[in-house]
Amino acid sequence: MSNRLINWFKFSSPHAFYPLAGKMIPWFWALAAAFGAAGLWLSFFVAPTDATQGEGYRIIFIHVPTSWMSMFIYMVMAGWAAMGLSLNARLSSMMAQALAPTGALMAFLSLWTGAFWGKPMWGTWWVWDARLTSELILFFLYLGFMSLQASIDDPRRADKAGAIVALVGVINVPIIYFSVKWWNTLHQGASVSINKSPSMAATMLWGMLLMALCLWMYSIAIALTRVRAIILEREAHTEWVKNLKEVNP
Repeated sequence: MSNRLINWFKFSSPHAFYPLAGKMIPWFWALAAAFGAAGLWLSFFVAPTDATQGEGYRIIFIHVPTSWMSMFIYMVMAGWAAMGLSLNARLSSMMAQALAPTGALMAFLSLWTGAFWGKPMWGTWWVWDARLTSELILFFLYLGFMSLQASIDDPRRADKAGAIVALVGVINVPIIYFSVKWWNTLHQGASVSINKSPSMAATMLWGMLLMALCLWMYSIAIALTRVRAIILEREAHTEWVKNLKEVNP
């Protein structure tokens, strides 16, 4: 068991993790494509038309998974940032930096697809609803994290400052999730819950879950791709990166 732990711990080094990430990326892209194709087929060609909302409801197959991922990625990003801050682990901080743009993208898509759904259903593109407002705050937290890191030249200081922002912002995630229970809002409650059976047709549920898996695999693939670029940038002074650039100019 101890030898296995030692073998896994060696990948905490950017030097060791760089080739491992390169091997994993194609697999996650393939999974993203497979789940995405299956999810889109179920969502737009198999799932029945909603009796109340008509065909317009199908935007939830993009809106709900992106909303889930915007919150999940923030929690993972904050976890990596906390590890980097507490353990002074370079790779952990790099992973947090790599995840932030994808999390911001998911929050942006969540907000815009929600607006496209809200216009025909609520008659307006935007309301200062508790869930919408807290999701907007999440988007700004991502932007703040990225902007703060970009504004500090020293990577180690940037990592520490970004980690503080990420950890303080974590409190917003449960606010997003529980907002429809805590306040009287226009936003509907959760259709999928671990405490009760889903209030939708099985094909709708599977379409939504497959799209969530697609975005999950995509997020991992793009984060690994981005962290490899960050590793090369931050480790440019090391001998192994110089040798790598000589082999692959």
